[in-house]
Amino acid sequence: MKDSVNNNTDADVENHKVENDKKEVHSQSMHISRSVDEAYMVAERDGFALLDIAIDESRLRNMLDDDSCGAFVSFEGRVRNHNNASSVDRLSYYGYEELAVNQGRQIIEKAKNKFDITHAIAIHRIGELEIGDIAVWIGVVSAHRYPAFDACRWILDTIKADIPVWKQEYYEDDSSKWLSNNG
Repeated sequence: MKDSVNNNTDADVENHKVENDKKEVHSQSMHISRSVDEAYMVAERDGFALLDIAIDESRLRNMLDDDSCGAFVSFEGRVRNHNNASSVDRLSYYGYEELAVNQGRQIIEKAKNKFDITHAIAIHRIGELEIGDIAVWIGVVSAHRYPAFDACRWILDTIKADIPVWKQEYYEDDSSKWLSNNG
């Protein structure tokens, strides 16, 4: 009987370690490794970054000022209070920062080659977000409106499909569900 108790205790200790390791991994994927200023510099230079605080859309907009561009198109994806028939309380976004930034840079480069745009910047939030918070911001500038509109939508759709960011949705009853980031 004593061995059974010790085995259960050892198993409990091991389970506790595993749960703590999972929490640590999740916690690390909810915060960026750069300073906020560095993240904005990466976004300006490479076109994409993750951010773990509120997005400053006017700062991003200013990065896209260009006298040769007659069009500026932006998109703000915000946390809404429902998903289908469920009342949503909040979201958590988790991201793999280095891979996300690398893939995001490639997406912006492809957009520049695919559409006649001058520049584009996109930022995706990670961490805890409340209803109304901006989860993703995209801005595109070009000489004319059609390429800017087309590029903005394409960038959003491609980010949602390809960037390693995962969403956990929390409901009013304290339950949660992992969702794809493309819905």
